[in-house]
Amino acid sequence: MNTGVVATGKTDGSGNYEFLTVKIGDYKVSADAVGFARASSETFNVAVNARQRVNLTMQVGAASDSITVSGAAAIVESDSSEKGQVINGELIGNLPLNGRNYADLSLLAPGVQRSLLLGAVDGREGSFNVNGLPSSQNNFQLDGVDNNAYGTSNQGFSNQVVQVSPDAVQEFKVQTNNFSAEYGRVGGAVINASLRSGTNRIHGSLYEYLRNTDLNATGFFKPAGGVKPVLIQNQFGGSVGGPIRHDKLFYFMDYEGYRRISNTLQFATLPTLAQRQGQLGIRVMNPMTGQLFSDGNIPASEISAFAKKVMGDLPIPNNAGSNNYQSLPRRQDYNDKADVKIDDTLNSRTTIFARASQRKENDLVPGVIPGPSGGGLVGSEEHYENSSPSH
Repeated sequence: MNTGVVATGKTDGSGNYEFLTVKIGDYKVSADAVGFARASSETFNVAVNARQRVNLTMQVGAASDSITVSGAAAIVESDSSEKGQVINGELIGNLPLNGRNYADLSLLAPGVQRSLLLGAVDGREGSFNVNGLPSSQNNFQLDGVDNNAYGTSNQGFSNQVVQVSPDAVQEFKVQTNNFSAEYGRVGGAVINASLRSGTNRIHGSLYEYLRNTDLNATGFFKPAGGVKPVLIQNQFGGSVGGPIRHDKLFYFMDYEGYRRISNTLQFATLPTLAQRQGQLGIRVMNPMTGQLFSDGNIPASEISAFAKKVMGDLPIPNNAGSNNYQSLPRRQDYNDKADVKIDDTLNSRTTIFARASQRKENDLVPGVIPGPSGGGLVGSEEHYENSSPSH
C-alpha cells in the first residue's frame, strides 16, 4: 500500500489464485466476478518469505455492492511446515545492537545461541549455532540471493559477503528447521533478509554512535603508569528512499562508516637483561657443537653478532613475573559499506529490481612486541567485496 503498486490475476476453476512477486508490506485483496458483489479483505501484512493464504467468500449481488471480509488473512501459516521467526523492521530499529550487526538479532529465535566465534575479541559477524551445529552450517540469503562467505579463512570478519546495515534491512526471517529443499546446503538455519525499498513517500535516517576514551573505565588490569587504554569509535551513516516515478519506480540507498582506534593492553614474556648477556641460570648445551655450560653462563664470545643485535633491539621488560612486558599498541579499523536498490513495476504481473552492494575494510593490526625483533607482526588487512544481483 505504501507504493501504490497493484497486481492482478485470475483464479482457476476451483477459485485458487497465487501472486508470486509480492514484496514485504501491507496489502489488501479484492475479488470481482459477474453477478457477485465485490469482496475485499482488511489490510494485512506480508512478511519475508511468507506463504500466506487469504480466503474470500463472494456473495451474489450487484457489481456496485461491496463486502469487506474480516480475518481473511490466515494468522497461522498452514501452507508450509517450516519453523522460524520473523524479525521485523520495528524490532531491528528499536532493539540495541552493539556493533550494529542485524544478524545478532537471530538470537531472539528459539534454538539459536551465540557461537564462540561471535564472542571472540574480534568476533566473526553472523556467527551463531542453531540446532547444535557449527555456524558454518547456516545459510544467509539477501533478497533471495546467496550471501554466504564460504572461505574458511575469514576468522574475525563475517559469515556474510554483504553485511547490511540495520537501517537498510526491511526485515528478516530465521528459519530453523523443516524449510523448503530450495535452500539446501545447510543443517542449521536459513537467515532470509530483505533490503529496504523506496515508497511513494521519501523516508530516510541519519545516525552516529560514539564511544570515547573519556567515557570508558580503565579496566581490571591497569597498564604501567596507570594510563587508560585509548578507545575512540565512531559508527555513522544514513539512508534515503523514495519514488522516481509515482506508483512504478522507486529507489533506496544507504551508507555506513566505521572508524575505530584502540590501544589494547597486551602482555608478553621477554628475556631479562641478564639473560640477554648469556646468564641463563640453568645448565645449557650448544646444540651445534655439543659444548656444555654447566653454570648456565654463555661466554660473550659464543654469542653471535646476529643474536646480540636481536637481543639489543628488544624492549626492556617493564613488569614483574612471567609476563614481564606490557604495552598499549595502536590498532586501526576503518570500514565503509553501501547499498543501492532500484525497484520497478513493469506491469501488473511483472516486477524487477537491481541492487549493488559494496564493502571495503582496512585493518591495521599491531604486534604485541614492537620493533623488528618482536617479529614484525604489524599487519595491514584490506578487504573489498561487492555484490550486484538483479531479478
